[in-house]
Amino acid sequence: MSDSEQQASPPAPAPDRTQRAQHAWWWTWILKPLLVLCGLGVAGVFAGLCLAAIGLAVAYPNLPEVTGLADYQPKMPLRVYSSEQVLIGEFGEERRQFLPIAEIPKVMRDAVLAIEDARFYKHGGVDYVGVIRAGLANFGESRSQGASTITMQVARNFYLPTEKTFTRKIYEILLALKIESLLSKDQILELYMNQIYLGQRAYGFAAASDTYFGKPLKDISVAEAAMLAGLPKAPSAYNPVRNPKRATIRQQYIIDRMYENGFINADQREEAKAEVLHYRTKAPIAIEAAYVAEAARLLMHEQYGADAYTRGINAYTSVNMTEQVAAYKALRKGLLDFDRRQAWRGPEAYVDLPDDPHQMDVRIAEALEDHPDSEDIRAAIVTRAEPKQLVAVLQSGEQLIIGPEGLKLVGNALTEKATPKQQIRRGAVIRVLKDKDDRWSVVQLPQVEGAFVSLDPQTGLIRALVGGFDFDRNKFNHVTQAWRQPGSSFKPFIYSSALEKGFTPATVVNDAPLFFDAGTTGSQAWEPKNYDGKFEGPMTLRRGLAKSKNMISIRVLRSVGAKYAQDWITRFGFEADKHPAYLTMALGAGSVTPLQMAGAYAVFANGGYRVNPQLVLKVTDNRGHTLANYRPTPLDESMRTIDARNAFVMSSLLQEVTRSGTAARAQATLKRPDLYGKTGTTNDSMDAWFAGYTAHNVAVVWIGHDQPRKLGDKETGGGLALPVWIDFMTTALRNVPVEEPTPPEGVVNIGGEWFYEEYTSGTGVRELGPEAGEGAHSAPAATTDAEKKGILDLFGDKPPHGGTH
Repeated sequence: MSDSEQQASPPAPAPDRTQRAQHAWWWTWILKPLLVLCGLGVAGVFAGLCLAAIGLAVAYPNLPEVTGLADYQPKMPLRVYSSEQVLIGEFGEERRQFLPIAEIPKVMRDAVLAIEDARFYKHGGVDYVGVIRAGLANFGESRSQGASTITMQVARNFYLPTEKTFTRKIYEILLALKIESLLSKDQILELYMNQIYLGQRAYGFAAASDTYFGKPLKDISVAEAAMLAGLPKAPSAYNPVRNPKRATIRQQYIIDRMYENGFINADQREEAKAEVLHYRTKAPIAIEAAYVAEAARLLMHEQYGADAYTRGINAYTSVNMTEQVAAYKALRKGLLDFDRRQAWRGPEAYVDLPDDPHQMDVRIAEALEDHPDSEDIRAAIVTRAEPKQLVAVLQSGEQLIIGPEGLKLVGNALTEKATPKQQIRRGAVIRVLKDKDDRWSVVQLPQVEGAFVSLDPQTGLIRALVGGFDFDRNKFNHVTQAWRQPGSSFKPFIYSSALEKGFTPATVVNDAPLFFDAGTTGSQAWEPKNYDGKFEGPMTLRRGLAKSKNMISIRVLRSVGAKYAQDWITRFGFEADKHPAYLTMALGAGSVTPLQMAGAYAVFANGGYRVNPQLVLKVTDNRGHTLANYRPTPLDESMRTIDARNAFVMSSLLQEVTRSGTAARAQATLKRPDLYGKTGTTNDSMDAWFAGYTAHNVAVVWIGHDQPRKLGDKETGGGLALPVWIDFMTTALRNVPVEEPTPPEGVVNIGGEWFYEEYTSGTGVRELGPEAGEGAHSAPAATTDAEKKGILDLFGDKPPHGGTH
């Protein structure tokens, strides 16, 4: 077995003299015979044994105590589940299912003994016959041959470091002898078969059987047992899912060894060799919920500390797997669709490939360990590159030939005209994707990132959460950790504050230019624009929000008062200090997280109540005993944060956005009216948002780069984020009846428009009159010292000229 595959544990304290005396047998049966051989002057092969005997005499007193093995308690991982009890995460040093030796089937034990230690029940911990045979083999061949028994491997696994040294081998032998004096053979084999690492974080054969075959170990066949028995030597190289050819060669050899050692008969051998193995097609853990599992892990660690990873805790989340998978696929599709519009960036890396085919196969398998597949986007290494064709090899060893149709993305990267960074040549690490017609093409992993979160506005329970494109590639959870400018998706909260100041959906506001000159700002002039660069004159508040007009939002905020609006937005869960009380707040220049946005839009969706997002519902121990229950609080008036009238009118305005505004694609695609939301695109198109909801589902999408930079001049929230939201809602709203909010007391409908009762007789704001000194077209607008400071603080000495959308 490969030394590099073992997990080391720190040595225990050395035994005292009394303990040493208990092992006097060691002198009688091992050291004394070796010294006698030395004294007789046995030449050649026994000369080294003389020196070894002296080394053993010195090393033995320093051996760690091994009595703890008799009471070995394996570490049980933290497991995280969806609401349907689908396993979505497992955390801890080891993924295992401990089985007593009596429950490990004989066929599995026989397969392991056949390849690892056929004389296990005959030797005393060190197989001297095997040592001599390995020594002779190593003497006559350039390739080394191991001679570690199962007991020696247990010693190494529990007590010794991983580096290969002569001293460590001496300690390994001595520890094996000591373990054999303490434990029975069955106890030693039980430890080995539950402790050994077998790839994909699986420790022990029970966990490996579930990982690779999706079945309990008791149901294993001879062929399957032989395949698993081949893993200890090198779990990565002999992984049957990633390297089926290499793994099958070893499996066939092990089946022969089982026959040669009398564990199976000839008929069983032939049957096992002919059996076609079927591997688990779906990962034991749902990859679609990796960010959910990590968020739950953080919560459990905060509650239970390091014990969370060893005591077998089970955390049950509120996530619905149907919606989680839909969210995961929708976000990945959206990010990949965006990246397909970007230029070829070049291979991920370059690897030196040997000329020998066998060595090249191993080198490719090893190199691609550093470039794991991202679901269906596979990593491959180019072995031959021509101007119109390339040959590449996957981690599994499968060879691909990709012609012109699959090379459209790379341009001239296969020619000498390509820059060194972009050129595809022998040894290049690339990404490939198979289409529905089984044709491979070269792709690239997107640099852009994204976030998706969905929650129930009635309870705050999180239904789906995707923190990025690929958790294994970027563990930063953009849902909870990414503080970004929300752009126009923040405007509804400004409009909500305006409703309390007498504004109505019918209030007319002038969509005319605004200008802050250098004398007003103390720096360069600021001339905010609408996203489309057009000004359309007076329009209602309803139309202004639907078309996301920046000039209207700025005028509304100036009328309401930036400080009042800043206080108002805290009702939705936003932090005042992240939204300075300046006019730039009207364009979403503050900072929010996608989770904050989901919680804020939930206030509109549920009629004005503040709910706390909640992920973990129940925690149990490894025996199923409940440690904690977390129940959402039913909505009541103590949770009200805005008037029901405000939430209702805002929903009416946001429904217009999805019907005829910047998100009209929503109702047009989903064919239902009960959709509400707002697009958002920040200055220079650095962030794209869509926040939307139905009666029982709030979902927020964000797309952008980790280091903020332009997505592209024509990229918007409506073009990037909204399609992701629609893809998700296609699944989430399947068979869900249309449900629109009931008008609360205190609102009336006049001429098809909703008003507060007290603002229907001319007492509300019918129109926002022209600012002092403002003419029919445009004129410099006055600004306060605080507003001037806000512009400078947020934009430095170069106020933005772009708009949000």
